[in-house]
Amino acid sequence: MTSEAPAVLETGLVAADRATLIHPTLPAHRTDRTVLVSGSGSRVRDAAGREYLDASAVLGVCQVGHGRAELARAAADQMTRLEYFHTWGTLTNDRAIELATRLTKLSPEGLSQVYFTSGGAEGNEIALRMARLYHHRRGETQRTWVLSRRMAYHGVGYGSGGVSGSPVYHQGFGPSLPDVHFLTPPHPYRRDLFDGADVSDFCLAELRESIERIGPERIAAMIGEPVMGGGGAIVPPEDYWPRVAELLRSYGILLISDEVVTAYGRTGHWFAADHYGVTPDIMVTAKGITSGYLPHGAVLTTEEVAAQVTGELGFPVGYTYTGHPTACAVALANLDIIEREGLLANASVIGDYLGRRLEELTDVPVVAEVRRLGLQMAVELTSDKETRSSLPKGTGEVSDALRETAGIILRTNPYALVINPPLVFTRNEADELVEGLRSVLSRTDPDGHVR
Repeated sequence: MTSEAPAVLETGLVAADRATLIHPTLPAHRTDRTVLVSGSGSRVRDAAGREYLDASAVLGVCQVGHGRAELARAAADQMTRLEYFHTWGTLTNDRAIELATRLTKLSPEGLSQVYFTSGGAEGNEIALRMARLYHHRRGETQRTWVLSRRMAYHGVGYGSGGVSGSPVYHQGFGPSLPDVHFLTPPHPYRRDLFDGADVSDFCLAELRESIERIGPERIAAMIGEPVMGGGGAIVPPEDYWPRVAELLRSYGILLISDEVVTAYGRTGHWFAADHYGVTPDIMVTAKGITSGYLPHGAVLTTEEVAAQVTGELGFPVGYTYTGHPTACAVALANLDIIEREGLLANASVIGDYLGRRLEELTDVPVVAEVRRLGLQMAVELTSDKETRSSLPKGTGEVSDALRETAGIILRTNPYALVINPPLVFTRNEADELVEGLRSVLSRTDPDGHVR
């Protein structure tokens, strides 16, 4: 192979990509592409041979890192036995049973029933259906309303998108899911949202007022991410979720915890519910369950919820790949790695180290604050620290510069750099990330342009 071969390969792939693929979030004027072809640990490589540090675990997915041969073997072994079958009706398979049993042992006490999906958006669709059906079958047919939060992200399905709190998921797609009410997110940095009040006190007062105004007898559930991921790792005050759960319970409203990002070690616990000491009625998980090696997800519920939504009529919703045995086999092998390599503890230890290193960046003019819990983090950017105003041009140019000049891939939202590295991240990689961030952010002006 000649030295020109990688460049030729990349050029051909980029042209084919532009000709055929529709990319999420990519505007038509962007013709550049980074074509990734391989990965190992916390690093990936493109078709031209350039290496990048994956500081996002793709999308907060790849807990155990890239290129794990154990997971490839688990998939191959299962495919030679029983590659696929569904779990509709009385049919089932050994891998789905094994994984469901294991998840109920890992999850907070009280979550004893499992419904498998192929991902987080599917899981939230199921959770919303379960919540409404639960009340319907109890005779409370008027309980259809769902409470969510502004800035929340729960997927892009009709239901999951309907409870996502950003206008971009609603504009042009309407009519959206009816009977949804959005609340103020518990975002301590945004002091303007709370009129000087304590964040939890404000949010709880707003929640109670909203419940009373809508009518508690009309509300099925509240859905929320323990730490808001797409919103930029918004870590609520420690008393927020316990108080929310207690208030909802007093009104007979179900709590749906969207742990698509936070589950399977991201926060230093198997589930963020363990950190906050709150057991939801329904918990949605995906992403880290297989570290992204195969699409998979699991919705866990209490026996009380499951008894109503199954009942004599059964739960009338099934996906083609519910309980996919190969996905379940990979999930089991993935959980083995997380346990064997102590990755929950590593998320806490490296998370604390990386968090302290990131906080050193607050001396950079455009860095507003660092938020973190375990290895779920964000660096908020600002054009003016005094007024806490956002960068007018957003974070896109910063993200591009990080990839092009520092070899760092991470996720962004309009206000923050979202950092969710693999749970196998090391101190050296943490240092490399911080140094790369400083090199770019120190050249970023208040308009978001990188010099």
